[in-house]
Amino acid sequence: MLRAAERQNSSMLCVGLDPEPSKFPAHLRGDASKIYDFCAAIVDATADLVIAFKPQIAYFAAHRAEEQLERLVAHMRRAAPQVPVILDAKRGDIGSTAEQYAIEAFERYGADAVTLSPFMGFDSVQPYLKYHGKGAFLLCRTSNPGGDDFQPQRLLDVPGQPRLYEHIAALAQGPWNLNGQLGLVVGATYPAEIERVRALAPTVPLLIPGVGAQGGDAVATVKAGWRSAGGETTAPIIVNSSRAILYASGGADFAAVARQEAIRTRDVLHACR
Repeated sequence: MLRAAERQNSSMLCVGLDPEPSKFPAHLRGDASKIYDFCAAIVDATADLVIAFKPQIAYFAAHRAEEQLERLVAHMRRAAPQVPVILDAKRGDIGSTAEQYAIEAFERYGADAVTLSPFMGFDSVQPYLKYHGKGAFLLCRTSNPGGDDFQPQRLLDVPGQPRLYEHIAALAQGPWNLNGQLGLVVGATYPAEIERVRALAPTVPLLIPGVGAQGGDAVATVKAGWRSAGGETTAPIIVNSSRAILYASGGADFAAVARQEAIRTRDVLHACR
């Protein structure tokens, strides 16, 4: 799905859907009941420009808007059936609880993939992999400064003493990736680490937040993570931008301006190849 969307839309851009009613354009501002309307307008304006959409579940749940999220994913299926939907939930639990979270992501919301924390080990990931054709992106080297607390630390009891994020990348490329369903989350704010992750996981998709409002370098990101052979992408990257696109305008023209910002970002990423 990622490769097909990349080809059809000539894009590596993912639009993150993080609706904050306080930042909506003036005629919608502060009205949480308009989350669907706002996000659907963004989807319609950018459906032919993206490799994926990434709704962040907390921005919906905080406003009791889960039903609006269900409607939004159904709308994406109609408006952009070729574009994968990645539910950004960062779940991380084991056993029957993980099974319930998988039902939530894939059956209730109908997402194509979900973001997960791998901290509790493979049995916290495995329930999601039972869904044929669905994907899971494991947090690996995240864009936030606090990621330094754990992710670059070395594992002294693992052969070669890899850093934690390196170990996660190797697991996602190898023994955990039973059916080719895994990807990794790596932040655009750490291009050297993106390149290291890509070396350890040469074929898995990378979901890369941090371009745009967080200041990630688009050129360095694409150079570090995107790979091709014979003109075909071998290792997709999904470069996420949220606020810079969603809130490019505070007026009634918000969707049109969001489209222009999405075109600009898509074209910058494409040129970096």
